[in-house]
Amino acid sequence: MPTPPGPLTLILVAALWGALAGTLLPRPAYRFSVPAERADEGWYATCPEGHPVRGWLGRAGCGGCPGMSYAPGALLLPTVTALLCAALAAATGNRPELAVWLLLAPAGVLLAVVDVRVQRLPDPLTLPLAAVALALLGGTALLPEHAGRWTTALLGSLALAVGHLLLHLLNPAGLAFGDVKLALATGAVLGWYGWPTLMLGTLAAFGLGALYGLALALTGRATRRTTVPFGPFMLTGAFAGVLIGAYAA
Repeated sequence: MPTPPGPLTLILVAALWGALAGTLLPRPAYRFSVPAERADEGWYATCPEGHPVRGWLGRAGCGGCPGMSYAPGALLLPTVTALLCAALAAATGNRPELAVWLLLAPAGVLLAVVDVRVQRLPDPLTLPLAAVALALLGGTALLPEHAGRWTTALLGSLALAVGHLLLHLLNPAGLAFGDVKLALATGAVLGWYGWPTLMLGTLAAFGLGALYGLALALTGRATRRTTVPFGPFMLTGAFAGVLIGAYAA
């Protein structure tokens, strides 16, 4: 039986994976950053100058605009994704669910970027993410030495989505329906480590969102009618919950 990699090697490999995956995110981040008033387009098919954008992965540039990048993030996205993947490796260790976290992390970064830019969480990202998360965790549950439960991942996904749906129905302006769909994915990854982890990650998301809104209000940069993208806080809460859940498992 091969010797599993040591903690430092695992962290370095995860960071390298995150950096490589992050270099592929600028183009999809641009293509999916369609504002709400143009949501029926689905995604951008051309660059800002009208040239066709081909492919979904890589830098945000096109052959018709030599030397011009039409979306930021060429350095930031690989750096952030590498740091997130390294932290996940440090928390999870050699357990098989680490592969799931490393595959989902770039998608989470992509969703956060799109939501920050246009305050939208596109269906082609949120719904497949939930399905992929549950499918991968289902396979992981069949492997030895995993530290979670697929049944709580499934139930957590449904419970968190229902909870967010109720909040959306009570206050549609405060919680968008895209956040309800994202809750299917965040509920799955948090539920993997149990109900306490699910509660912790959810409280972290709402707590961080409230603190950010309060900071904007105190600095005069927001009013009661200002819309704040909640997706990044949901994803940050899920990340924090997974880290703590993995350490405690």
